[in-house]
Amino acid sequence: MLSTSPARPAPPGGRPAGRPLVLSLVLALRPSQWTKNLIVFAGLIFGERLLDPGAVAQATLAFGVFCLLSGVVYLINDVRDREADRLHPLKSARPIASGDLPVPIALLAAVVLGAGSLAVAFLMSREFGAVSTTYLVLLGLYSVWLKHLVILDVLTLAMGFVLRAWGGAAAVDVDMSHWLLLLALLLALFLALSKRRAELVGLADDARHHRPALAEYSPQLLDQMVSVVTASTLLAYALYTIDPDTVARFGTDRLVWTVPFPLYGIFRYLYLVHRRDGGGNPSEILVTDRPILACVLLWGAAIVLLVYGPRLSAG
Repeated sequence: MLSTSPARPAPPGGRPAGRPLVLSLVLALRPSQWTKNLIVFAGLIFGERLLDPGAVAQATLAFGVFCLLSGVVYLINDVRDREADRLHPLKSARPIASGDLPVPIALLAAVVLGAGSLAVAFLMSREFGAVSTTYLVLLGLYSVWLKHLVILDVLTLAMGFVLRAWGGAAAVDVDMSHWLLLLALLLALFLALSKRRAELVGLADDARHHRPALAEYSPQLLDQMVSVVTASTLLAYALYTIDPDTVARFGTDRLVWTVPFPLYGIFRYLYLVHRRDGGGNPSEILVTDRPILACVLLWGAAIVLLVYGPRLSAG
């Protein structure tokens, strides 16, 4: 049952007693969600720059920029949704909804962190700055408008992942494969649609009050969408591994050996969604579900071994 208790009243002199202000601000940036930004390193790895310390430093800085930009988006989103979040069984504990982080301070932090992050992005490169700006604008529009539009809501989230991947490639000055950008889009769609299904099932009749766009979905519709995206993602990855350009670039046709990893990872995720009522928080599943975490780590190790192994052996 959803809690209808109001937010804690503020004491006469200021904000409610609770977390320290700095801790509240950090939590409002949602560092637990920053694992989504790891896709920034795709350009470094698949652009064959992993052994370049300078490129590693640039990619790490780009990761930091996107962590702060995504935090800015969360601040904007939580300020706008604070009234609805206070009625949600879990989101009512968020710093802004609970009153631990005052709205004026949250907005000021969003402006300062957003401007500072974009300044760093443009200092890194004009292309990275442009991609970072596009990301912030697009996800800002998602927070204020696009998340209420059926289908466009999940497409916007997916484009956010594409921009992260593109930005990571721009940061290390490599051309991002169109295949990998397509895969970022499809995988993000898979996660976004699975999350929508978890929200719809978990909130039941209260779903439309929490997020209006959920009223336009149904579990059956989302299951069909997830099926299409699942098949497309796996097929696109398999085709990428055997594409002549991929084979020529990496000097090996053995990347196809890594196909079982995404197969298992996606099937495991679907199992969690349908049998364990998971999928509502992809970032949490990545770090808490041991089979998926092991799958991702083994896939990453296999990619590094196949792409960089010959170089290391020759060196």
